[in-house]
Amino acid sequence: MAKVDIELVKMVLTRNEVETRLVAGIIQELQQEQAAEVDEEKEKPVKKQWVVVVYDPEGELEGKEFTGSVVQIPEDESVYTAVERLHRAGYEFNTTKKGRRMPVKTVGEVCEHVPARIAKEQKIWIKHKEPCFLLPTDGLLPTEQTGQRIDKRKKDDR
Repeated sequence: MAKVDIELVKMVLTRNEVETRLVAGIIQELQQEQAAEVDEEKEKPVKKQWVVVVYDPEGELEGKEFTGSVVQIPEDESVYTAVERLHRAGYEFNTTKKGRRMPVKTVGEVCEHVPARIAKEQKIWIKHKEPCFLLPTDGLLPTEQTGQRIDKRKKDDR
Protein backbone atom coordinates (compact mmCIF):
# COMPACT_ATOMS: atom_id res chain seq x y z
CA MET A 1 0.00 0.00 0.00
CA ALA A 2 1.33 3.38 -0.99
CA LYS A 3 2.13 5.89 1.76
CA VAL A 4 0.69 9.36 1.18
CA ASP A 5 1.54 12.40 3.25
CA ILE A 6 -1.44 13.70 5.23
CA GLU A 7 -0.60 17.29 4.30
CA LEU A 8 -0.82 16.33 0.61
CA VAL A 9 -4.29 14.85 1.17
CA LYS A 10 -5.35 18.02 2.98
CA MET A 11 -4.08 20.19 0.13
CA VAL A 12 -5.91 18.12 -2.51
CA LEU A 13 -9.17 18.19 -0.56
CA THR A 14 -9.05 21.99 -0.10
CA ARG A 15 -8.14 22.48 -3.77
CA ASN A 16 -11.27 20.55 -4.77
CA GLU A 17 -13.34 22.86 -2.57
CA VAL A 18 -14.42 20.25 -0.02
CA GLU A 19 -16.08 21.73 3.08
CA THR A 20 -13.55 22.75 5.77
CA ARG A 21 -15.24 20.78 8.55
CA LEU A 22 -15.29 17.65 6.40
CA VAL A 23 -11.58 18.10 5.55
CA ALA A 24 -10.73 18.48 9.26
CA GLY A 25 -12.69 15.32 10.10
CA ILE A 26 -11.00 13.33 7.34
CA ILE A 27 -7.51 14.53 8.37
CA GLN A 28 -8.19 13.70 12.02
CA GLU A 29 -9.39 10.20 11.08
CA LEU A 30 -6.30 9.66 8.88
CA GLN A 31 -4.02 10.70 11.75
CA GLN A 32 -5.75 8.27 14.13
CA GLU A 33 -5.39 5.43 11.62
CA GLN A 34 -1.73 6.29 11.11
CA ALA A 35 -1.08 6.30 14.87
CA ALA A 36 -2.83 2.92 15.24
CA GLU A 37 -0.74 1.48 12.40
CA VAL A 38 2.50 2.67 14.00
CA ASP A 39 1.50 1.03 17.31
CA GLU A 40 0.84 -2.28 15.54
CA GLU A 41 4.19 -2.18 13.73
CA LYS A 42 6.20 -1.74 16.91
CA GLU A 43 7.03 -5.06 18.48
CA LYS A 44 7.98 -5.30 22.08
CA PRO A 45 11.69 -6.07 22.46
CA VAL A 46 12.36 -9.71 23.26
CA LYS A 47 13.87 -10.37 26.67
CA LYS A 48 16.92 -12.55 26.17
CA GLN A 49 19.04 -14.92 28.19
CA TRP A 50 22.74 -15.62 27.70
CA VAL A 51 24.02 -19.05 26.66
CA VAL A 52 27.59 -20.23 26.09
CA VAL A 53 27.76 -22.93 23.45
CA VAL A 54 30.83 -25.12 23.99
CA TYR A 55 32.39 -26.94 21.09
CA ASP A 56 33.03 -30.43 22.39
CA PRO A 57 33.47 -32.66 19.36
CA GLU A 58 34.77 -35.65 21.35
CA GLY A 59 32.10 -35.51 24.04
CA GLU A 60 34.48 -35.24 27.00
CA LEU A 61 34.64 -32.05 29.03
CA GLU A 62 37.23 -32.81 31.71
CA GLY A 63 40.91 -31.99 31.35
CA LYS A 64 40.72 -30.43 27.89
CA GLU A 65 40.77 -26.98 26.36
CA PHE A 66 37.56 -25.71 24.77
CA THR A 67 36.38 -22.92 22.57
CA GLY A 68 32.84 -21.68 22.30
CA SER A 69 30.52 -18.86 21.37
CA VAL A 70 28.30 -16.63 23.43
CA VAL A 71 24.74 -16.35 22.12
CA GLN A 72 21.41 -15.05 23.33
CA ILE A 73 18.00 -16.68 22.98
CA PRO A 74 14.53 -15.57 24.15
CA GLU A 75 14.19 -15.68 27.92
CA ASP A 76 11.13 -17.95 27.92
CA GLU A 77 12.84 -20.62 25.76
CA SER A 78 14.86 -23.56 27.06
CA VAL A 79 18.64 -23.21 26.79
CA TYR A 80 18.69 -26.56 25.00
CA THR A 81 17.09 -24.90 21.96
CA ALA A 82 20.20 -22.76 21.36
CA VAL A 83 22.02 -25.45 19.36
CA GLU A 84 18.86 -26.25 17.38
CA ARG A 85 18.50 -22.56 16.51
CA LEU A 86 22.12 -22.45 15.36
CA HIS A 87 21.46 -25.48 13.14
CA ARG A 88 18.39 -23.81 11.61
CA ALA A 89 20.37 -20.60 10.99
CA GLY A 90 23.05 -22.68 9.25
CA TYR A 91 20.48 -24.46 7.07
CA GLU A 92 18.88 -21.11 6.20
CA PHE A 93 22.28 -19.61 5.32
CA ASN A 94 23.12 -22.60 3.10
CA THR A 95 20.02 -21.86 0.98
CA THR A 96 21.28 -18.35 0.14
CA LYS A 97 23.50 -17.55 -2.84
CA LYS A 98 26.59 -17.09 -0.66
CA GLY A 99 25.72 -20.20 1.34
CA ARG A 100 25.51 -22.32 -1.81
CA ARG A 101 28.99 -21.13 -2.80
CA MET A 102 30.54 -21.65 0.63
CA PRO A 103 28.20 -23.72 2.83
CA VAL A 104 28.71 -23.86 6.58
CA LYS A 105 29.18 -27.34 8.02
CA THR A 106 29.83 -26.85 11.74
CA VAL A 107 28.32 -24.84 14.55
CA GLY A 108 31.56 -22.84 14.78
CA GLU A 109 31.27 -21.88 11.10
CA VAL A 110 27.65 -20.83 11.69
CA CYS A 111 28.76 -18.47 14.47
CA GLU A 112 31.56 -17.05 12.31
CA HIS A 113 29.92 -16.72 8.89
CA VAL A 114 26.13 -16.49 9.16
CA PRO A 115 24.90 -12.88 8.99
CA ALA A 116 23.04 -11.46 11.99
CA ARG A 117 19.92 -10.99 9.84
CA ILE A 118 19.56 -14.74 9.26
CA ALA A 119 20.34 -15.60 12.88
CA LYS A 120 17.81 -13.05 14.13
CA GLU A 121 15.10 -14.69 12.00
CA GLN A 122 15.78 -17.89 13.97
CA LYS A 123 15.59 -15.89 17.23
CA ILE A 124 19.23 -16.36 18.17
CA TRP A 125 21.69 -13.51 18.58
CA ILE A 126 25.36 -14.39 18.14
CA LYS A 127 27.37 -11.95 20.23
CA HIS A 128 30.77 -12.27 18.55
CA LYS A 129 32.11 -13.87 15.40
CA GLU A 130 35.38 -15.20 16.80
CA PRO A 131 35.25 -18.22 19.12
CA CYS A 132 36.47 -17.59 22.65
CA PHE A 133 38.54 -19.80 24.94
CA LEU A 134 36.66 -21.37 27.83
CA LEU A 135 38.65 -21.86 30.98
CA PRO A 136 37.62 -24.91 33.04
CA THR A 137 37.44 -24.43 36.79
CA ASP A 138 36.18 -26.38 39.78
CA GLY A 139 34.18 -23.33 40.88
CA LEU A 140 35.59 -23.18 44.42
CA LEU A 141 37.35 -20.22 45.99
CA PRO A 142 40.70 -20.89 47.71
CA THR A 143 40.73 -20.72 51.50
CA GLU A 144 42.87 -18.29 53.47
CA GLN A 145 45.40 -21.04 54.18
CA THR A 146 46.02 -21.46 50.48
CA GLY A 147 46.61 -17.73 50.16
CA GLN A 148 49.16 -17.85 53.02
CA ARG A 149 51.07 -20.62 51.29
CA ILE A 150 51.34 -18.45 48.22
CA ASP A 151 52.78 -15.62 50.33
CA LYS A 152 55.36 -17.99 51.93
CA ARG A 153 56.47 -19.17 48.50
CA LYS A 154 57.04 -15.59 47.44
CA LYS A 155 59.26 -15.01 50.48
CA ASP A 156 61.23 -18.21 49.81
CA ASP A 157 61.83 -17.25 46.18
CA ARG A 158 63.56 -14.00 47.19
